[in-house]
Amino acid sequence: MEKKETFVGSSVSKKDYRALVTGKPVYTDDIAPRDCLVVKVLRCPHAHAWIEEIDTSKAAAYPGIEAVFTWEDCSQKRFTLAGQTYPEPSPYDRLVLDRRMRFVGDAAAIVAGATEEAVDRALKLIKIKYQVLEPVLDFRTAKDNPVLIHPEDSWQSLCTVGADNKRNLCAAGEEAHGDVDSILASCDHVIERTYHCKANQQAMMETFRTYAELDAYGRLVVTSSTQIPFHVRRIVANALDIPKSKVRVIKPRIGGGFGAKQTAVSEMYPAFVTWKTGKPSKMIFSRYESQIASSPRHEMEVTVRLGADKNGVFQAVDLYTLSNTGAFGEHGPTTVGLSGHKSIPLYSTIKAFRFHYDVVYTNTMSAGAYRGYGATQGIFALESAVNEMAMELHMDPVKLREMNMVHEGDVMPAYYGETANSCALDRCMKRAKEMIGWDEKWPCKDMGNGKVRAVGVAMAMQGSSISKVDVAGATLKLNDDGFYSLMIGASDMGTGCDTTLAQVAADCLGCDLDNIVTHGVDTDVSPYDSGSYASSTAYLTGMAVVKASQSMVEKIKEKGAEYLGLTADDVDFDGDRVYCVDGDAFISLKDIGNQVMCNNGKALEVTESHSSPVSPPPFMVGMAEIELDKETCAFELVDYVGVIDCGTPINPNLVRVQTEGGLGQGIGMAMFEDVTRSERGRVYENSFMQYKLPTRMDTGNIRVEIESSYEPTGPFGVKSVGEVVINTPSPAIAGAVAAATGVQIRELPVTPEKIFRELASSIK
Repeated sequence: MEKKETFVGSSVSKKDYRALVTGKPVYTDDIAPRDCLVVKVLRCPHAHAWIEEIDTSKAAAYPGIEAVFTWEDCSQKRFTLAGQTYPEPSPYDRLVLDRRMRFVGDAAAIVAGATEEAVDRALKLIKIKYQVLEPVLDFRTAKDNPVLIHPEDSWQSLCTVGADNKRNLCAAGEEAHGDVDSILASCDHVIERTYHCKANQQAMMETFRTYAELDAYGRLVVTSSTQIPFHVRRIVANALDIPKSKVRVIKPRIGGGFGAKQTAVSEMYPAFVTWKTGKPSKMIFSRYESQIASSPRHEMEVTVRLGADKNGVFQAVDLYTLSNTGAFGEHGPTTVGLSGHKSIPLYSTIKAFRFHYDVVYTNTMSAGAYRGYGATQGIFALESAVNEMAMELHMDPVKLREMNMVHEGDVMPAYYGETANSCALDRCMKRAKEMIGWDEKWPCKDMGNGKVRAVGVAMAMQGSSISKVDVAGATLKLNDDGFYSLMIGASDMGTGCDTTLAQVAADCLGCDLDNIVTHGVDTDVSPYDSGSYASSTAYLTGMAVVKASQSMVEKIKEKGAEYLGLTADDVDFDGDRVYCVDGDAFISLKDIGNQVMCNNGKALEVTESHSSPVSPPPFMVGMAEIELDKETCAFELVDYVGVIDCGTPINPNLVRVQTEGGLGQGIGMAMFEDVTRSERGRVYENSFMQYKLPTRMDTGNIRVEIESSYEPTGPFGVKSVGEVVINTPSPAIAGAVAAATGVQIRELPVTPEKIFRELASSIK
């Protein structure tokens, strides 16, 4: 029999590529009804204020306005917008509309009207008398500050995460292994440094957007650009204080998310309007709103104490993270954990570690999830500290890492005691050195024209789903003529999971890829899935697809045997037919698919779920080469190489695209993207004119290679790829700058001004 084509490991095109490149109407605003009410919110100009009076009469009377809502129209039961598994670790600290304004941009009123022009005019007609309160803008002063961000008694934390609203604490905790202080005291070399990462924006092309309508049964149908359809169902029901059975969520194509859409930033507003008015409505965030009232990365300050013996072997790490959750606690208790758990385990020689943290409320824009999810900040800090340790030891930072890095088979105490069953980090390092020519270029070369070239290195790890928490689901159905429907609850947000999961199913079922029809998420019909976050889709949902495919094969064999007058033990299935193993009898899959539609008592449909007790880390090495002008301190990225261990890639092309995109975002975080505020808490970078995203011309030459390993708990040896790829640029580029200048920049982004100031300070 002719060998069938295999699809896992093949760079097939995405199933939806043709629709996307030809501009088909596939995104939320493309498919929203034309007669939708336009929904906008009036945003507060103060960082901290109390609404004493609000007059909406003129706005409500303006032609074309359907309704104006204030805090008096909303439920007073608090909830969270964080898309996390119930009970959410993030505190219930929000209302749809509140009297207390907690940041510049907080929602004070909702306006819904027939046209955008009418709504914009009505927003200006609302009159509010504010009592302006003292804000807390510096997160270093927030803990136990007499000014409370959430003084209300209705605030609640569903999980034990060290939260205390009367101390401005969203979370706090400590974990340790071994006697850190004693071991650090005995070390030959100890460095203590503090590093600062700001609140970067995800800046996805498609902003937050949602439309809502009531169906024929009076149920609320929410169509939204979201990574978390099932969590949105719960969030919307909680926000409106209605039964979850009254809410249905549909996810169309997503124009990028990067974690921003793991928070239900826009969904509650049109859902609220539609539930109140009975009319369809939509909310489309402007870029301005996305910059000043969304869910950026958590600002973090990470202090690292790192100890090594005289030979450079690491002995202990003490890492403290102070995280700024902003006005609300979305993802605050969970992002902070990754700053330690996804950085310290990179080094297996460590005998003791301590990881402690505080997550504080401030009167700044609420933070949320962003690719890397706290690991990015922690890895910038620890990897920069390792580079600084190498400078103190006068040692090659690559050699220092090779002496201390985690290897396959090592137990990782700081990573929940998991074992690195698949780890090609050493091979990633070796390959990256070869690609960039490290041995010839480190630490730097004077170019003879006032410029110097230098190289820097960093390692990274992430996870593959949240162990013992996340759930993935897959439903397979055999249809007439023998094609399959694959229904998943995971959101394809441009990553291509609708394609890669179909590749897994096709290989398991022994059929052609075109024989698998993949469906987007609809909470009424899709199997439950926690959502597309925590780098879970390929690893976790992929295993659900494997299990569903195996169950489907068994059902096909049973039904085929029945039609042949045999038992399931007498037959086998080759993807095209069920055949007798000891004879010539067979029945084609096409005939089975057609015959089960008549006189059949057993549906050929299966649903399987999967959850994992472990979260195997993908690993990565990144190396940067920069050219720096010694007079102006301006520098550019000349070359960046990234070598990734994501297990066995399902679709190598999509892995490369994800990796290149993530590196581009990491380069932006390292060199360009900055967030600054006025003394009153207003974000200056409220457009792409001010918030400097790198173009392809700014990112240098990005080169990516894959160093495969085999993860035994993943489908076909798969691990994740989505998040780890953003984590190496910041420490690698900062390390290259240090190699060129002798000064370490410890606050992102690394800019010529900061380099100049540090050099001037070192001269003094």
